[in-house]
Amino acid sequence: MEPEQETVAGLVALGLSRYEARVYQALVRRETFTAAQVSREAGVPRQRIYDVLDALTRSGLATAHGGRVATWSAVAPELALTRLMARRRETLEELERVSAGLAAALLPLWTDGRTHTDPLDYIEVLRDPGAIADRFADIQTQATGELLTFCRPPFVAPTRNTAGIKAARRISRAGGTVRAVYTRDALDDPELKESVLRFGQAGEEARFTAELPLKLVVADASLVLCDMPDPVAGTGSTTALYIEHPALASCLRLAFQTVWDRAAPNA
Repeated sequence: MEPEQETVAGLVALGLSRYEARVYQALVRRETFTAAQVSREAGVPRQRIYDVLDALTRSGLATAHGGRVATWSAVAPELALTRLMARRRETLEELERVSAGLAAALLPLWTDGRTHTDPLDYIEVLRDPGAIADRFADIQTQATGELLTFCRPPFVAPTRNTAGIKAARRISRAGGTVRAVYTRDALDDPELKESVLRFGQAGEEARFTAELPLKLVVADASLVLCDMPDPVAGTGSTTALYIEHPALASCLRLAFQTVWDRAAPNA
């Protein structure tokens, strides 16, 4: 791997999106850049550059300078990396709290399932990507008043999520709540970014964060669909749980709210 690629990869590991990492790396090369200049230098599309610069400025990694033509400069690397590490620690601490809550909610279900005569009467284990995509469409279609989602790659459902768009429009028009938290790196995919815009037009509220503990859908505090990465098979494995359990759904709803409160309204 080339040194510049290693630098970008390191910054992404510390929580930046790939575009943010490339722009910060470009900014450190000289004192100031205009948006057009840094767009060319970093190889970031012009339509994204202002969003990326704004995100770096809000994170304390870049400084904006006013004037007839606005310019930006990089914060000193040692300070920028200190801020990234601090934010990373906060994220990890939050994920630990969320994971602890999930473990507390899931453990009684798992224990009960060891002795239950029919453990799948409220838990469905899904391993086929097509079946997972179908259940994802089902849970969105069934939602009537609230739909909460953690969205992170990889995705098994089509990017053009027709069922989700219809559900978001229907629920929001009825005065319900449709919210989603996305990982920032997911928006490096232009097709997914377009999907986020379509959901926003349908009434979904969106926020963004560096990491999410898992993919999750909670509908009406009663239905849950979540992925369960296999610790042995690794991230390439596909397993999901579809659960109809109000107590668990209510707990996961609180976990969603915790992450939502800490997520940013802009990528």
